Amino acid sequence: MANRIKIKKGLQIPLLGKPEETLLGSITSEYVQVCPEDFQGITPKLKVKVGDTVKAGQALFFSKMHPDMMIASPVSGTVTAINRGEKRRILNVTVKADKKNTYVEYGKSEIGTLPPEEIKKRLLDAGIWFVIKQRPYDVVADPGKEPRDIFVTGFDTAPLAPSYDFILKGQEADLQTGLNALARLTKGKVFLSISPATKNEGLRKAANVTITEFEGPHPAGNTGTHINYLAPVNRGEVVWTLNALDVLFIGRLFNKGVVDLTRTVALTGSEVKQTGYYNMLVGTELGKLFADNVNGKGNLRYISGNVLTGTRIEAEGALRATHSQLTVIPEGDDVHEAFGWASLSPKRYSAGATYLKLKKAYRLDARLLGGPRAIIVSNEYDKVFPLDIFPEQLIKSTLAFNIDKMEQLGIYEVAPEDFALCEFVDTSKLELQRIVRTGLDMLRKEME
Repeated sequence: MANRIKIKKGLQIPLLGKPEETLLGSITSEYVQVCPEDFQGITPKLKVKVGDTVKAGQALFFSKMHPDMMIASPVSGTVTAINRGEKRRILNVTVKADKKNTYVEYGKSEIGTLPPEEIKKRLLDAGIWFVIKQRPYDVVADPGKEPRDIFVTGFDTAPLAPSYDFILKGQEADLQTGLNALARLTKGKVFLSISPATKNEGLRKAANVTITEFEGPHPAGNTGTHINYLAPVNRGEVVWTLNALDVLFIGRLFNKGVVDLTRTVALTGSEVKQTGYYNMLVGTELGKLFADNVNGKGNLRYISGNVLTGTRIEAEGALRATHSQLTVIPEGDDVHEAFGWASLSPKRYSAGATYLKLKKAYRLDARLLGGPRAIIVSNEYDKVFPLDIFPEQLIKSTLAFNIDKMEQLGIYEVAPEDFALCEFVDTSKLELQRIVRTGLDMLRKEME
């Protein structure tokens, strides 16, 4: 029986729009976009130019620091645009998809017959190494460093999160193959975290892993929480982190011999007419999906991911590489209230005691409902932050870029997502995730 750890601190935000466990079909688009900013820590160098034809699994660009680390095209087709922003930073590479995908053949393989270096090389060549991230710094893993341990997250507790049981049904073989590959890449342990409600046999009976159950409110499903409770990261140590849904990409590579970047994505949010799941490739443009399936009243915010950590996109935007959830909520900029925050409307929700807490789901919008101000030491972070770390002190030392203090306070084992709930309840309205991301990037540059 798996060990169980109960998390008491946290918050489950009661949002409207939970996904129904129904597969509503597949979504395709004429164009597919791959965005380098999805791959934290990578400086992209192009492998293609406008007009080139590519196959699914062929590299579009690679990492400047690690030239053997490729990023694959999800589809076969023709490169039609390379869009750039300030200082010629690459925003996305756009591929016009063929009607039928043609794949680069990498060959099926038995994991047990491959040495670890060959497994690593195949992941790098196939352009799917990006699914492996590392702590410290929460960036795409450095393939030149061996991990002490590998952490795989098998459930999600974020607002309106997709069901891993539903998505993984029928894909257990690919999941196990991916886990077997990861087990060959470390001399330490592969920790698989699941929830007490997990029913999928692929997760419950996974081999070559150490299974632990985590019970409690969000962020019980965050990798940072699992690392903190199971095996914290110290200076000089490196651990790798993955999501169980990303492990499927690894399993498909070895079971099918091709790069299949298909995701089963949950369409969620209060403004969605019919919530549920759709199959689509990474980078699929979403205009067709949103056009017929969202309420047309007021301004809307479209998010690839969840409301706490997702990426804001346009209505015609694309599914980002690391997400298996899409969320649509009201923007709120067209709302005018007579008494503002002092209104006692039952539609209002507060994590504290400002408003009555009703047992219902709320239609919340994207407004801050307040302006930035000096950080207030009120222990409000501690109520939703279960890690054995002092969050307020860590934020302050990060703002001051006090490296010694950051190390003492546990900067090496956290990621921006670990502070998402703190940001939600923060009276000061500080962009805590941005602060942590900036601090990690500066620290990485300083230390490496």
